Amino acid sequence: MEQIFGECHAHLFMDGIDYRAAKARHFAGVDEENLRLQLREYQKRGITFVRDGGDACNVSRRAKELAEEYGIDYRSPIFAIHLEHRYGSIVGFPFSNMKEYHARVLQAKKAGADFIKIMTTGILDFHHFGVITGTPLREETVREMVHIAHEEGFAVMSHTNGIQGVQAALAAGVDSLEHGNYMDDETIRMLSRSGTVWVPTVSTVYNLLGDGRFPEEEVQKIAAHVAANVRRAYELGACVAPGSDAGAYRVLHGQGIMDEVETIAGILGDRPETERWLKAGENRIQERFKRRG
Repeated sequence: MEQIFGECHAHLFMDGIDYRAAKARHFAGVDEENLRLQLREYQKRGITFVRDGGDACNVSRRAKELAEEYGIDYRSPIFAIHLEHRYGSIVGFPFSNMKEYHARVLQAKKAGADFIKIMTTGILDFHHFGVITGTPLREETVREMVHIAHEEGFAVMSHTNGIQGVQAALAAGVDSLEHGNYMDDETIRMLSRSGTVWVPTVSTVYNLLGDGRFPEEEVQKIAAHVAANVRRAYELGACVAPGSDAGAYRVLHGQGIMDEVETIAGILGDRPETERWLKAGENRIQERFKRRG
């Protein structure tokens, strides 16, 4: 594809190589030299838009302060918000009830968040096709989380996988759906009728092919399912934006979004229609995910 796309899902605190080492690097304070290195990876490729998914180490907050030096329009939730004892501590902070959740939203607002990131399900189990870790949040919980964030003037980015989780997020009116693995046809139809932008982060799966870290047969099954859902979303006219989850294992900053676009082009065909479709999704992200007031 000829266009340069923005990165609609990244985590600057991770490095795409070793999560634990990356977290340790920033744990006692942001490693600004490393952060600038990551920002330069975007700059040298001409990538001028990055939407981060947040972290618990203030890296995203510092990146927001530095990004303009690199010509990057950088948007951040500062940190993600997850229900206590559920998946999400990797990128943010917990709440145990809706009063605490609201306090987290206000904490993010005070820290300069452009939008709110919520975690409503676990992640893929790459050892077993079709399995998602943890239990998805109840639909009424997700609905209230989205309502509170919207009332505070924020768009909502939702980390969500699986039929039940995705349907709950769509019903709640999330502004973007991150990952969205294992949707069925009914759920993709629901997505296409909604105003939600899907960011499928296909690179987190495709970049594992041939790696050997997980059973290859299982990764191939997951990749095939991802491809089928991307094709179906395109057929039904769902709004889809390119975001690689840069910083995740084998998804490198700067290169990640190039991998993402190339992979989706491989699924749908490298043609102007695919390019326009992805650019329209990116534009929707840029329009919605900016701080109001």
